[in-house]
Amino acid sequence: MATNLLPFVPPLLLLLALSASASNFTSIDCGASGSYKDENGIAWETDESYVSNGENRVVQNPNSVPEPMRTLRVFSSRKKNCYPVSVPGGGRVLVRASFYYGNYDEKSSPPTFALQFDANSWETVVTSMDQVVFHEAIYDVFAEGTAVCVAQLEQGQLPFVSAIEVRTLETDMYEGVDSSFALLLKGRLAFGAPGVVRYPSDAYDRIWDPVAASDELITTKSDTTVMDPTAVKDKPPAAVLLQAITTANVSTDVVLFLSELLPTDPVPAYINLYFAEMSHLGSKDNNTFQVYVDGDPLIDAVNPPYQSVAEYLIGLKAASASTKITLTATPEATVPPLISAMEVFVVRGGLSNGTDESDVGALIVLQQKFEVLGDWAGDPCLPAKYTADWVGCSSDPTPRITALYLSGYGLSGDLPDFSALTALQTIDMSNNKITGRIPEFLGKLPDLKELNLADNKLSGAVPSSLTENKKIKLTVCGNPSLSSSDQKPCDSSMGKPSTPRATKSSSTSLKESRRNLVVALEAVISLFLLVLMA
Repeated sequence: MATNLLPFVPPLLLLLALSASASNFTSIDCGASGSYKDENGIAWETDESYVSNGENRVVQNPNSVPEPMRTLRVFSSRKKNCYPVSVPGGGRVLVRASFYYGNYDEKSSPPTFALQFDANSWETVVTSMDQVVFHEAIYDVFAEGTAVCVAQLEQGQLPFVSAIEVRTLETDMYEGVDSSFALLLKGRLAFGAPGVVRYPSDAYDRIWDPVAASDELITTKSDTTVMDPTAVKDKPPAAVLLQAITTANVSTDVVLFLSELLPTDPVPAYINLYFAEMSHLGSKDNNTFQVYVDGDPLIDAVNPPYQSVAEYLIGLKAASASTKITLTATPEATVPPLISAMEVFVVRGGLSNGTDESDVGALIVLQQKFEVLGDWAGDPCLPAKYTADWVGCSSDPTPRITALYLSGYGLSGDLPDFSALTALQTIDMSNNKITGRIPEFLGKLPDLKELNLADNKLSGAVPSSLTENKKIKLTVCGNPSLSSSDQKPCDSSMGKPSTPRATKSSSTSLKESRRNLVVALEAVISLFLLVLMA
């Protein structure tokens, strides 16, 4: 079995109630200086316990936007940067990532970058000068947590995050897709609603945008405040079911256009329609209507209940901006069709469970031992273009860790047991401060071809599993306390990594750049003096 998270092992969030409530919400205000509770009663925390890379910034005119959008964290280093969020027990979650540029850098150049969850690509984020952009996904978590990541796509286009929200859903919600799919929200609409609806009206903090009636449509309101949304599994909030859009007469259709929700090219779509009768009909009244998608009837005639709700799922293999949904009264109907709410998702299939579970467990052992590695989160190998800087991976559907590129990372202390990384071919831990004995298990890794432990502080004898293993190219020079013929100093080539080094953190790279600059200047000055003396 594979897993989809390489965490820091952050503090566990306790699931205090089985029913949906703010107690099992995670709301992260990226870049914020302190925790607080917003006007909806949602508790927000800073991102300090989730990530240490990146830089906190404040947008221009912060008082013009909601508090979670006033700050952000921007990332100028690493292939990807991730927020690991605990989800005790796993299950189905709603994850929302929000981005507000707000000209924080005074460049008037909102960036575009990649958004990912766990081992999977999610969306391309196209930010705006003055508009909040958010993306929402519903998917299943199999481990004890999930990771939301951003990654740079173009030079100079620095990714950032304003807020991350994770909400636990009931296991039977949105059951039209199984765990191998994700639902990417394109629109959640409340027809005729007076304003945005979310928590506490919606126990799961889904955000329902109000849509006013247009063209030949009119808004109608319920003649009662009694509404039972629990009649359906997806439990829309009562607040979106107390009004609807309809037509003035039974002969006019309700037509819903998806041009602003779906792309031009066809995509698989998952559409929820919610219907609630607005008035108590007489015994001779009939409000049945048929639902058509591009002229084809897809579901049985709808008969909306009073003081309750009917939900219908439309699953389409190919839907696009030209797709339209039409509600047409049946011949028996005496009142026109209506609709209260709609959700539109794109279905994302082919989800990966991520890197091999045992390999991830071994990397966590390394992260727990060496603090400098603890700030990498998310899947170590996937998406393939965004592997962790210090690992190499196979191209298998469930990737294996094939290399550790840890030269010059400032590692100190004894080596822990990472023998579970049985697919390793290359280990480069040269130029660190590793102490203690060389572990026996290193010589027993079945695929290992190269082991570079040069320039450390290792001691004792080199294990026979290494000295007698002719398949492994072993480099242990520069370890004066080793009782081995290889304890001699390294020459200029022996200590160098045999494979291209992965990018280190910006602070480490900056130190190296400064050191190299000093060496270069010394060489130039020496040459200049020689010329003067000639």
